[in-house]
Amino acid sequence: MTTDANTNTNPTADPDPTAELDPTADPNPTAEPDPTADPNPTATPDPGTAPEPQPQPAETVGDLPAAPAPAPAPVPDLDPVPAVVQPVKKDRRLLRAGLRWVAAVAVFGVVGTGTAYGITRLDRTDVPGLATRSDGRWTYPVLVKPPLPSGSPGPHDDARNPAGTHYADLRKLVLPAPRGGTADASLKGTDGWLPTKGFLAEFADADDRDELRQTLVDNGLRHITARGWTTPDGTHTRIYLLQFDTAAVAEGILNGKLMSQAAPAYALRDGDQYELDGKFPDPARIEHVLLAPYTELKPYGARQARQAYLAAGDTVGVIIQSRKGGMPAVPFEQTVTLQSELLD
Repeated sequence: MTTDANTNTNPTADPDPTAELDPTADPNPTAEPDPTADPNPTATPDPGTAPEPQPQPAETVGDLPAAPAPAPAPVPDLDPVPAVVQPVKKDRRLLRAGLRWVAAVAVFGVVGTGTAYGITRLDRTDVPGLATRSDGRWTYPVLVKPPLPSGSPGPHDDARNPAGTHYADLRKLVLPAPRGGTADASLKGTDGWLPTKGFLAEFADADDRDELRQTLVDNGLRHITARGWTTPDGTHTRIYLLQFDTAAVAEGILNGKLMSQAAPAYALRDGDQYELDGKFPDPARIEHVLLAPYTELKPYGARQARQAYLAAGDTVGVIIQSRKGGMPAVPFEQTVTLQSELLD
């Protein structure tokens, strides 16, 4: 809307308070438009009547268009920043923590697997915290029986080998020394075969040695092989294997000449009073091997001795162990059992 600059208007004039209102007048008259009327007439106010002030439209101020209404200020996000950012940081921390745990588990898994493998390669006594008190047993090397000649039967194959002959090399059937044992050079013999006098030297009485020598000759002794050692605890071990023609001859020498159920037939250098060892465990006895273990009676001298006589096929075995202050039973039983297994 425009305003005539020459028109005298008094925007502050009050309307005529004496003017009467027509009660019958239409408060909202509807005038018919004049088609010839100027669409934008310039109204001339009645000089006697003060015009009512008209409110200015919001669209214009004077002759210039109104400034556009300022854009509403952006409504800040009502959710606090941590509500959006913090979970991301937390998730990342959880992710990093999870990765660290996964890496730790992987490392422990590898270490645990390596440790478990390493432990399986150790003896129980080599593992700290798992070592048990030794019961006196010795550590022997892995025992392997020598191969038989092609097609040869074993000594206990009665159908194919009624004589009970050991076809394997008898020198390879002697029990080897355990770990820490010092070999007895006097029992090596010549090419592994010990002369008869080397075996007879174990017996204390000269008459007994002469009698036993003749017995061996009369029964067709073929070979004697032996091995001896001394362990760090002072135990002296000697093993002798005597081979005859048949198993029947070997059993006759064992039962009729070397031993009886009550005591050995001949006294040894390491002691002369023995009794049958009634505490020798039955599980330590090997099938097909005749065995008679003995222990020296008290009072014994500076050294106590144990001895065992056995027969397997055509071979007689004599095992003697002695130690100063007393001979333990466990290493004796272990040695006897392993030697019996090699001859079986």
